[in-house]
Amino acid sequence: MMSGTARRLLVLGGAAAIIAGTLVAFRGEGPADPAAPAGLAASAAESAGGAPVAGVRLDLLKGPRGELGDAERNPFRFEARAEPEPERPAMPDAPRPGVGTPPAPTGPPPPPPIPLRFIGLVEAPTQAGRVAILSDGRGNVFHGREGDIIEGRYRVLTLGADVAELAYLDGRGRQTIRLSGQ
Repeated sequence: MMSGTARRLLVLGGAAAIIAGTLVAFRGEGPADPAAPAGLAASAAESAGGAPVAGVRLDLLKGPRGELGDAERNPFRFEARAEPEPERPAMPDAPRPGVGTPPAPTGPPPPPPIPLRFIGLVEAPTQAGRVAILSDGRGNVFHGREGDIIEGRYRVLTLGADVAELAYLDGRGRQTIRLSGQ
């Protein structure tokens, strides 16, 4: 009986013999002439009843090839593509009067919007006028007539059927608030 090592060597030797025989068999069948494949293709096309194949130049595949340049990017890294800097026009030495960008507006920023919602209007015939009902969204409810001060910061200017116009007490800005349902 054979040992395990001898059996492995025998199997490996047989596999090597089969591979060597296959290589010898395929190497001996190929055409010696490099132009023969084109001729074989042309004769096969003619025998099939088609037009001959023209312009097949396999010899160009064996010609010299140019050098590859340096890679511009790495396909394995996720990076933003580098944008080329735009060309800047030459700036004149001294600015011409009346030409250029307009000056940026300066001054205080606009006031923030009034954070109240107009949630209702009550007609009060006995108290002479309409009463607006306003909410700040945090559970606080305010009411006031035209000219009244709400929350110590806002004045009710006018009241319409579905709008209330309020302004900051210091006169910085005014805002029209539409009636909103809850």
